[in-house]
Amino acid sequence: MSNIVYIATSLDGYIADKNNQIDWLHEIPNPEGDDLGFNDFIDNIDALVMGRNTLEAVLSFDCDWPYSKPVFVLSNTMTEVPSGYEEKVFLVKGELKGIVKDLNEQGFNKLYIDGGVTIQNFLKQDMIDELIITTIPVLLGGGIPLFADLASPLKFTHVKAQRYLNCLVQNHFIRQK
Repeated sequence: MSNIVYIATSLDGYIADKNNQIDWLHEIPNPEGDDLGFNDFIDNIDALVMGRNTLEAVLSFDCDWPYSKPVFVLSNTMTEVPSGYEEKVFLVKGELKGIVKDLNEQGFNKLYIDGGVTIQNFLKQDMIDELIITTIPVLLGGGIPLFADLASPLKFTHVKAQRYLNCLVQNHFIRQK
């Protein structure tokens, strides 16, 4: 069972800019449409866990639904799934450990954890097993950080680095326990 983060950050560690925008993620030319390893990653997970804000951001993208796996949305305020997504999105609430235990018992053992607050909350409870972070060569100078305060350090081992589009670096880390 693994909880895995797959995300992009600026050089200074932000996942969205000061205006909560992510346009800067797409400023690097990608004429071949390289998926930066995303399809291989998604093929190896069972489901996604994300927060309501991340779901709303994904729904605002001008594209088809990007996930082929079930998406479990953490929300204490949503009462129903947006129309048209009833077979793709499922609402969950409660304590993270209980939610993950329930998902694991349903056969969802490799979980893609997405969204700033969701990732931070998983890290606060030491529930992240892998971090796959693609660094975009831009300094935003502020915005939504990937990481927040922790009660104590969490140590990871660097296992792989991959360069994409001659300027992006994707680092893969495994949690040391």
